[in-house]
Amino acid sequence: MSPTPPRPRPPRLRTAALSVLAVCAALAALLLGAGAPPAAAASSLPCDVYGAAGTPCVAAHSLVRALYSSYNGPLYQVQRAKDGAKKDIRLLSAGGYADAAAQDTFCSGTTCIVTEIYDQSPRHNDLTVEGAGGAGAADVGAPADALPVTAGGHQVYGLEISAGMGYRDNSTSGVAVNGQAEGMYMVTSGTHVNNRCCFDYGNAETNNLDTGNGHMDAINFGTECWFAPCYGQGPWVQADLENGLFQSDAGYSRNTYNTGTGPMPFVTALLRNNGQNHFALKYGNAQSGGLTTTYSGGEPTAGGYSPMHQEGAIVLGTGGDNSNGSIGSFFEGVMTAGIPTDAADNAVQAGIVSVGYGGPTGSTGSLTPGSEISLRATTSCCTTEYVRHQNDAAVISPVASGSSALDRNDATWIVRRGLADASCVSFESRNYPGDFLRHFDFRLRRQPMDGTAQFRADATFCPQTGRSGAGTSFASYNYPTRYLRHYDHDVYIAGNGGSNAWDAGASWSDDVSWAVSSPWAP
Repeated sequence: MSPTPPRPRPPRLRTAALSVLAVCAALAALLLGAGAPPAAAASSLPCDVYGAAGTPCVAAHSLVRALYSSYNGPLYQVQRAKDGAKKDIRLLSAGGYADAAAQDTFCSGTTCIVTEIYDQSPRHNDLTVEGAGGAGAADVGAPADALPVTAGGHQVYGLEISAGMGYRDNSTSGVAVNGQAEGMYMVTSGTHVNNRCCFDYGNAETNNLDTGNGHMDAINFGTECWFAPCYGQGPWVQADLENGLFQSDAGYSRNTYNTGTGPMPFVTALLRNNGQNHFALKYGNAQSGGLTTTYSGGEPTAGGYSPMHQEGAIVLGTGGDNSNGSIGSFFEGVMTAGIPTDAADNAVQAGIVSVGYGGPTGSTGSLTPGSEISLRATTSCCTTEYVRHQNDAAVISPVASGSSALDRNDATWIVRRGLADASCVSFESRNYPGDFLRHFDFRLRRQPMDGTAQFRADATFCPQTGRSGAGTSFASYNYPTRYLRHYDHDVYIAGNGGSNAWDAGASWSDDVSWAVSSPWAP
């Protein structure tokens, strides 16, 4: 196991005067709103903004990018399965984006998990894989390649949490305790959620146990409705204050318009709490626009929440007692000492939007990893129909320039290195980051990558010359005599002849041959 080089402390923040100018510039870009805001200046990264506003970051975690303009240390650590070796994944440049290619090289021919997420703040509140707690066994690390994404024009990775995964630091520095004020945000995904407890990021107990009301202060994101009524289908930004996911002082939402964020691929979720008598919740689309406040008012009326009793641990992906049945995505997040101003929050949101999460990869129409494509049927019946996901299943249906944005996005896929074999390919959904086409019971479905060997094999397809003599056919990695086939407008892996209807020999060669085309999504 090769030693990991020491991690440098980030240089001091820039002068307050320069950072205040950066805050104002970023906020002005948000408020003027003439299209997408310009790329954030290096001096207006989130922790620069919060520091200039008098609420410095005490934790800053991201697998994607630097959160200080001056930071040039590692973002996270991966460990590979074949020999247990570890590697820090660093930045391409100070204040920039992750060197994901270094991860790809290190993990080539094997699999890797994320073992540590480094805190970029001077507090060094690093997150490691969480141990056992009152409600869950010890967690495992998330697969390092489960959530490829474009950010800042770079191909990077987020953190995709499945049930049984989580990260924690029970011995922190500077994090709020015993009723102190704090703020926090995370960038997550509205398309990778469930209704299990608890996809949290924030302040938790230091012993992995539920120690009572008010001993947590963390952002929760998911579709779990703890206090009825909850309006809409969610997912909702809620406050996990222990023994409840709160949308207001009463628990349930006091606002009928708060129906959740809906299936946004990227969501900014914020929580502010003065620790005494007031907390607030906000959310925004991390790809465009500003922030919406869903609650701003008193602490929960039940006993123990006013004042709060935070213990100062940091948790990511589970509840305070390691309740670990949730799923979720994490790209970046920070915690502050004190409550940020609205202006600072707005400037940070403008900077997040400028990152361009989920933007075009810069390559289209080929089977090269990173290229965005659509797959068109070549059978004479169906030459205007494309593979798309619908209700989580793969189908073929007509798509044209006049089709809805949803239909065009559903019919767009990002080619990735084969999850089980890098010489083959996998197909990631354009609008459901971290979801891949995989076969299950022979039917093709869109599902989140969970890191298992079974999923990797089921989601890997090996291109070859079309069986009809034209186009491309895709052999299943783990059933190599079966190919991606459309049958009665559904998509299967199918053999040429067999007991299943979708294995019928008629038109098989045409049905398993596809035209790889430019993507329908912009």
